[in-house]
Amino acid sequence: MKKRNAPVSTAGGHTQRGQCAKRVSILDAAAEVFCREGFSGGSIDEIAAEACVSRQTVYNHYGEKETLFMAVVQAIMDRANATLFSILATFPENGDNLEDDLTAFAVRLNKNCICNHDGKFIRRLVQMEGERYPHLFEIWRKQGPGKIATALSALLARLAHVAPLKIDDFDLAAKQFLALISAELQMTNLFGGAPAEEELEKAARAAVRTFLRAYADRQEGEAAADLPQRSSQPA
Repeated sequence: MKKRNAPVSTAGGHTQRGQCAKRVSILDAAAEVFCREGFSGGSIDEIAAEACVSRQTVYNHYGEKETLFMAVVQAIMDRANATLFSILATFPENGDNLEDDLTAFAVRLNKNCICNHDGKFIRRLVQMEGERYPHLFEIWRKQGPGKIATALSALLARLAHVAPLKIDDFDLAAKQFLALISAELQMTNLFGGAPAEEELEKAARAAVRTFLRAYADRQEGEAAADLPQRSSQPA
């Protein structure tokens, strides 16, 4: 029988796409297994079975379980950061409607960055394995909570120039804002639940009101309110 010739011109492209697909499949399977079993409980055999590949294929791509785990954390952080920066871009730019604008921002931040699947995944892993394997979460510590607080600090500093806010320490204020907006959602998050829209709105509104009670510049706001309003009618 005559042998069938391989399609030389496309073999390399097909091979590369196949390898990329396998890597993605392995990462997704590893994320599910690690979230369910933890780092210590998750096995390469279980990950391979979930990804529908051989055990050797997993080792060929990632070498060892620790390398695979760190790749999972990095992949999730990359995805989470892309979402985070899109949300940060919607931070209020003026003080015209400060409470409502900050509340809407807090709802978006909670819904898309803190209470979403990736946020719950990372928190669960940190709770399960953070104490035993602190080095595995170095990526998360550098690119997760610290990064969002730093970015929010800069946004608050910008907002304070145009809004009636009196903030001496923007880094502290950013951390307090993040703590406040998630405070009422901790029990829901702890048990893996997804807060309803009404719960997100209520938590955000209460947090923003508390934040503004601490940092709103009442004197400046009252002074602005006392200024005579210009008439729109011609003299």
